[in-house]
Formats: sequence, structure tokens, C-alpha cells
Amino acid sequence: MEDIRKAAVVVIGGGVTGLSAGWWLARDGVDVVVVEKGTLGAEASGRNGGGCSHHHSPLFREEQRLWPLMDDLLGYPTEFRPNRVRLARSDEQMVLYGRALDNAAAQGFRSEVLDARQAQELVPLAGDGIVGGYYYAFGGHANPHRTLQGYAWAMQDHGGMLLQNCAVTGFRRAGGRVVAVETDRGAIACDRVVIAAGPHTGRLAALLGADIPLAVARAEMIVTEALPLMPLGGVDGNGLYGRQTLRGNLAYGGGPHEWLDLPVEGAPAKPSTPLAGNIARRVAELLPKAAHARVIRSWAGVIENTPDGRPIIDRLPEVDNVVVATLSSVGFGLSPASGRAIRDLVVERACSFADLSTFRLDRFATLEPDWRERLGWLSAEAFAQRAGAAS
Repeated sequence: MEDIRKAAVVVIGGGVTGLSAGWWLARDGVDVVVVEKGTLGAEASGRNGGGCSHHHSPLFREEQRLWPLMDDLLGYPTEFRPNRVRLARSDEQMVLYGRALDNAAAQGFRSEVLDARQAQELVPLAGDGIVGGYYYAFGGHANPHRTLQGYAWAMQDHGGMLLQNCAVTGFRRAGGRVVAVETDRGAIACDRVVIAAGPHTGRLAALLGADIPLAVARAEMIVTEALPLMPLGGVDGNGLYGRQTLRGNLAYGGGPHEWLDLPVEGAPAKPSTPLAGNIARRVAELLPKAAHARVIRSWAGVIENTPDGRPIIDRLPEVDNVVVATLSSVGFGLSPASGRAIRDLVVERACSFADLSTFRLDRFATLEPDWRERLGWLSAEAFAQRAGAAS
């Protein structure tokens, strides 16, 4: 096939990480093309709780600085709302959730401990089962669908290009570098490449001789009918993450996840499972005054997870001009900062505003080959095969 175009940078993956990177590059005048095998945000980027509160990440400060600015920077609405509450239904949960308070305080962010009465005032849908909670004067939540579309439109406004329904099939290499990305619609000649393809990141990097350890899982969410708006829409707890939308719907998810095997082509199936009922029960426990609300739809998305649960944002040692980015299921909230960090690695070869050493790929250099088995992160099919082999 003939080349369909040339670009300075090809970003593989039209999820939130790839679109943010494409936008940051385009706004700096870089000729960028984002290639997506399906439609933008069709995986977990469009099926998540919209939380923006990753206090454990080296990108946290930049995440917090950028989110309140994103509507103006993009020129499109994200529906970002600041601050969050985490409710505890037991003393054990109070201790567990308090770690976020200590971690944020160490970075200069304020939180408040709430007693049961204060928690119920902030969250009117909560009931008497709440023992207390925490008010985080940081973080917040946004609408994943609007944010994704905002990244895409803003990137195109700056001259970037988005190719949907365009699957990457391989790479052309010369002199230790990728010189073109091959797709089922032709090849795109390029100077640099970003692989931010979610669950497919490992498979694509393997074509370049790189080993990216990832396990793939199905994540699910439910959405209820609209309810009266609470003073604060970002409410977590009881193993759940999510938000109340501006229309009043409750959108919530939370494990356990079902581990999957990634198919060679396409994406894993994403039907809702009985976990949706488990999530609904926990929402009713957390917010009993919403227990009557009907679930009007459910979502399933596919997420990728690294062995230690932390993102990988790094340059591939095997290929000089390729950056790989996998956010290990926390991509949405970090996207303003992770996109900027990827832009820095592509253009400047180093991140200008955060220490990304804990995101380096070489931390897995001595990882055991059977790490998935050791962690129990096997699909039902893999468990069955292992049991059959042992019998």
C-alpha cells in the first residue's frame, strides 16, 4: 500500500491518554496523527468514574493544576467539578481511607476529617450506616465522554489529525528507528511514535522487540436514573469509585475485575456481567437514600494493568524514537498531566515537571515470567487449561 500521509508523530490509540498526548503535541505546532482501531474512547476511556484525584502519582501536582483549567485550554466543556468526599462504613475503612489524607497533606493539599453528621450533610443520599469520612479539598471529577471529545476537537483545531477505524498492523524500521506505522488503510511515514493503545500496548510493543508486562481485565459500571443533586458530586467509598452527573445520575464502578485473554485481533467482548448487580448493591449500601433508584444502563470496558499497578511512561530502549504509555487503569484522571509528560518525552526526551523514574519500564527487568500466575491474574480459560494440565 502507498503511504496515506506523513507526520512528525504518530500516536497509536484514541483513548484518553493518546488523545491528550496528541492535543499537547498539536498545540505546540507538532504535525501529529492519532490512529485508533475503533472509535475514540470506545474502551475504558469512555467507561470510567471520571475521577481526578490520583494523590499517589508523581503527576498529581500537575493533574491538580491543570484540571480546573481544562475547559479554557481545550475550548470545550469537560464538566469538571472540584473536590471529593470519601465515606467510611466502618472504623476499618476510616483507617484505610485516611492514607489519602496523609499522602495529600505531605504534598501540600488540604483535607478534613468528617464525623458521621458532617458526612451526611455533604452527602444527603448517605444513611445512618456511615461512621465518618474525609473531605478532600483537591481532586474532583469530570465527564469522560465530553473530555475525550474535547481532546479530539481541540487537537484537530490545532491541526492534528484523528484516524478512526484504522488498525495498526506493524512498523517499518530503518537504522534502529521506526520510519513508518503500517495500518490496514496504508502506511504513515513518521519521525516519532507514541504507543498508547491501552490493552493492545504490549502486543504492539512486542512487534518492536519490547516486553511490556500487562494483564487485561474487564471493568464495569452502572448508571442510575437521575436523582436530586447533592452539594458535592464526587463521592467514593465501599470499594466504589464514581460520581453524580450534572443531570443527577449516579455513575459507579468498582471491582473485582474479570481477567481476560487479549485476542490476536480486535478487542475482548465487553458484555455486562453479574458484577453489575454487585456494584448496585454496594451503591445502595453506601447511599441508602438512593436505593430505590433504577439502574438504567451498564457499561463494560477493557483495562490494562501492570504487575505493580503503576503506569509505564518511558522511551523504548529497543527503538530510539518510540515512547510507550500505559496508565494501568488510572488514565482518565491523569490525562492532562500524562499527555503533557508524553509530549515532553517525545519533544525534549525528558519530562520537564515531574520525576517519572517510578514509571520506567526497566523496573520490571527481573520480573518472573509467570508473574500473572503468581498474582492470580488469569482468565477463566487459562485457569481451566492449567487445571487440565495438572490433572
